[in-house]
Amino acid sequence: MNLLAAGLVTGIVFGFLLQKARVVRYDKQLGALRLHDMTIVKFMLSSVVVGMIGVYLLHDLGLVKLSIKATHLAANILGGLIYGFGWALLGYCPGTSAGALGEGRWDAVWGILGMLFGAGIYAETFPFMKKTVLTWGDYGKITLPQVLGVNHWILIALFVVFVLFLFRFFEKRGL
Repeated sequence: MNLLAAGLVTGIVFGFLLQKARVVRYDKQLGALRLHDMTIVKFMLSSVVVGMIGVYLLHDLGLVKLSIKATHLAANILGGLIYGFGWALLGYCPGTSAGALGEGRWDAVWGILGMLFGAGIYAETFPFMKKTVLTWGDYGKITLPQVLGVNHWILIALFVVFVLFLFRFFEKRGL
């Protein structure tokens, strides 16, 4: 299977799981934003755990090469604020907006158009950003295991334990 087909299959499976977990529902999105329903947080943390284990297992087996992107603190903070504002304004994040559109929710089109418009603005302002925002807090290509000087599996194990305790906390609180 070529990479394009693998991406299509992965996207379909991810969309199916988004729909089955009901995270494309507006009430779930609003519940997450108001910290009343942690379904989306649990779904995404589960995805992060599976991704961490999978990527580092494939890396350790020599099947993939990690492509670490440079850390730009100011750009990450600014991007996170824009992302959060858009999510709060629309009620969908990028993945769930595509899933919502797939379910026939036309309000998601505005978010998708906003993402395309934002990507265009970013592309047009990139030369300016490269000289300013992308230089503020530039730490280069670093990873947390490198910063802490520990094996990545130690951090993965600690993160998995943290996530399991967090899930238990959410369940006890009915979140």
